[in-house]
Amino acid sequence: MSSSAYEDVADHLARVVEEADAGAWADLDGHVRGVIRWGDHVPAPGAWLSAAPGRRPTALELALALCGPDGRTREAALPYVTHTPVLLPLLVIRCSDWAEPVRERARELLRAELPGLSPEALAAVAAVVLREARRLRGEPAYGLLTARLNEAPEAHVLALCAGEDRAVRRLAHRVTVDRALLSPARLASIAATDPDVVVQDLCAGAAIAAGGGDTVDETVLAPLLGSRTGRVRAAGVTALRRTGRAAEAEPFLYDRSVLVRACARWTLRQTGTDPLPLYRAACAAGERTPDFAAAGLGECGDRATDAPALWALIAHERPRVRAGAVAGLRLLDAVRLERLAPLLDDSSPRVVREAAKALAPWADHFPAGALSQVPGDAPAGAVADVAAEAPADAPIRAPGGETAPEPRPWGLRVLRLARWCNHGRSAST
Repeated sequence: MSSSAYEDVADHLARVVEEADAGAWADLDGHVRGVIRWGDHVPAPGAWLSAAPGRRPTALELALALCGPDGRTREAALPYVTHTPVLLPLLVIRCSDWAEPVRERARELLRAELPGLSPEALAAVAAVVLREARRLRGEPAYGLLTARLNEAPEAHVLALCAGEDRAVRRLAHRVTVDRALLSPARLASIAATDPDVVVQDLCAGAAIAAGGGDTVDETVLAPLLGSRTGRVRAAGVTALRRTGRAAEAEPFLYDRSVLVRACARWTLRQTGTDPLPLYRAACAAGERTPDFAAAGLGECGDRATDAPALWALIAHERPRVRAGAVAGLRLLDAVRLERLAPLLDDSSPRVVREAAKALAPWADHFPAGALSQVPGDAPAGAVADVAAEAPADAPIRAPGGETAPEPRPWGLRVLRLARWCNHGRSAST
């Protein structure tokens, strides 16, 4: 191999070691094999095995031998990895080698090496194992890793929970839950603060289930209900029923998360409380109307009864209430073009987005791009002029003075399907 090829592989190896990225090791494996196959073969990879028996190779020499196209060279070089821990990820890759003698020997060595690894080295190896597990013949290495984690010291597993690799963190948390290494309160805290939704669901469910029976400790409920993540709050709201505190779910009827609102309605219904009157009373509270009460009313209300209350709220002083009223009208299939189009000029981007979504079935009645413009892009009033300022029962006028037809049939079908699905969810809860 030419000196330039050596330098190229050396630079690549240095970058991979520095980046500590699981996918980079597989890229290195393919890169080295390509260089050897199409480059100069002087000296041949693994020549040091016979030239100086017993000599420990450099990291570069060992990487070339482990990634080379000759299976016998790869197999012979495997034992030397134990003296070069930085190349243990290549040992993992050889566990799924296409040559059976190579992968069998690599698996034996990996089984022997895993118990002695430090938390940092274990994290690096685990990241490559989890990535290689998706490849053909990658399952045995995954089995070795999980078996080790089920027996590893608690400190090692908890260190992996705080690692940077997402797949490793998920596996470590799963092992932590299975081994009951953390208290329910600590699991609830992780669920409330961790950015990974898989970890959130895993820890929230484990924290609630740890109580057993109908008991959920306050140290578990408080972090869940106070989380900034909707799915975690939803888990806490659902758990209120198990503790006999279902009435405390009422404030969550007006949560910003649609999932939390749905769980709050379910929790109240389990104890015989109908959330619909609560929504109606909240939407009639004037200035005290909660921000997302109108959206909740649209999710479970009746078009004939509740649409007038939502129309009254589209002029509310708070943007969130106006946006919720528009969303509720859309869910109730009560949108009217001439009354809603002026909101496309609203000062709040939140309201404009909801209005554009509600008016999507009438998109061909607006100037091109009008429903996707950011507030401020068009002159004030330019879009609102599309809807004629006429009584509610007056015919809708499109630009140019022509009478605008009703929404296209596909648009009505979509709106009706959305309403049907919403009522289906309400009935099932």
